[in-house]
Amino acid sequence: MSHTSLPVDAHQALLIGRLWVPGQGAHVVAVTPLEVLDLSGLASTCSALLELPNVATRVRAHVASGQAKTLASTAETLAHSDASQRAEAQAWFMAPCDLQAIKAAGVTFVASMLERVIEEQARGDASRAEAVRQAVVAVIGDNLRNVVPGSAESARLKEVLLAQGMWSQYLEVGIGPDAEIFTKAQPMSAVGSGAMVGIHPGSQWNNPEPEIVLAANSRGEVVGATLGNDVNLRDFEGRSALLLGKAKDNNASCAIGPFIRLFDEHFGIEDVRQCDLRLKVQGPEGFVMQGSSALSQISRDPLDLVGQAMGQYHQYPDGMLLFLGTMFAPTQDRHGPGQGFTHVVGDEVSISTPQLGTLVNRVTTSDLAPPWTYGIRALMNDLAKRHSQA
Repeated sequence: MSHTSLPVDAHQALLIGRLWVPGQGAHVVAVTPLEVLDLSGLASTCSALLELPNVATRVRAHVASGQAKTLASTAETLAHSDASQRAEAQAWFMAPCDLQAIKAAGVTFVASMLERVIEEQARGDASRAEAVRQAVVAVIGDNLRNVVPGSAESARLKEVLLAQGMWSQYLEVGIGPDAEIFTKAQPMSAVGSGAMVGIHPGSQWNNPEPEIVLAANSRGEVVGATLGNDVNLRDFEGRSALLLGKAKDNNASCAIGPFIRLFDEHFGIEDVRQCDLRLKVQGPEGFVMQGSSALSQISRDPLDLVGQAMGQYHQYPDGMLLFLGTMFAPTQDRHGPGQGFTHVVGDEVSISTPQLGTLVNRVTTSDLAPPWTYGIRALMNDLAKRHSQA
C-alpha cells in the first residue's frame, strides 16, 4: 500500500479512519497526506463521531485547534497495513467503521441484474453460464437500463416475462418497487485495506464486487462515503437464494476502506452519483482482469436505497454502512472457454475511484484468513482501560 490509497485531492479531503495501536486497541483518527491524528477528544468510536451534528465542521475545527495529537506517519502506517508487512509493534489501519450495521443493496444495476438471473438459471454451475446468458438475453434483452424500478412500465414488463416463463426473483428486486437490502456482515467484522479477504473454501465460482459504501448516522443522514468489496460466492447464491447469507457473510469476506471521506464543500452526494469505480484483479499466475462500475448508471438513487434500508421500519442506533451494489459482473474466462471468472488464492484486488482512493486486498480462503477476534466487547474493554488511564 502507498499514497495511491489516498484520494487525488487528499490535501482537502476530510478522511476518517481507525488505527490499531499496539497495547491500546482501536483509535478513531483523521488522516492527512502526512500524519494520522487522534480524534479521541471528539469521539471514542467512529459511530459516535458520525453522530455529531455538522461532523465535518467539528472535525476540521478540532484538527485546526491542535487538539488532535499525531499518532503516526500516514506513509509508514499505509505500508504497515499490508497484511504481509504487519508486525506486533506497529500501528496499522483497520476498516474505518466499528459499531455501525453493515448492510448492502443488491441488484441495483442492469448488468449485474442480468448476471444474477443467469446464476439462478444455471443453478450455480459456471460451465452452463454462457449458454444460459445467451438464452436470457434473447428473451429479456440487455436494454433494461431505462426501466424505472416500481414504475408502470416495469409492471408491464413483469407481466410479459411471467407469460414467457422468464420472471426471476432478481428481476423482482431489480425493477420492482422494493430494493433488495440485506445484512452483508456483522458490526466490527469488516477488514480494511491491505488485509486478506476470504473466499469460502467450498466455492468454485466467485468474484469481487467493487462498490461505493455510504456512511449514515442513526438519523439516516448520509455523512460520508468509502469503498467496499462485497465478496460474493456465485455458485452458493446461484444454487438457492436462501443461501445468500452463506454466499455473502464469511470470515474476512467484507472489505471496507481505506477511509470514510466526510461530506463537505469539496465532496458530497452529487460526487458519489458520478463516481466511476475501477477494478483490477492481478493473479499469481499472471492473469489480469480489469473492469469498471459507473454510479451514474445505477437504477435506484443512492438516497432512495438509504431510505429503503433505514427509516421508520428499520432503526440503527449506531448508524449504518450501506453498500450500493455494482454493475460489474465478471465474465472473462480464466480457466478455460465458457468457465468465466473465479478467484484463486493469491489474487490482488484493487478497487479505486479518484475522490475516495484505493482499497487493496489479497485473496485467501476464509478458513485461512486471520479469524475475527476483535469485537464489541474487546473494543469496550480497551476504551475503558484508556479512560481509566487518562
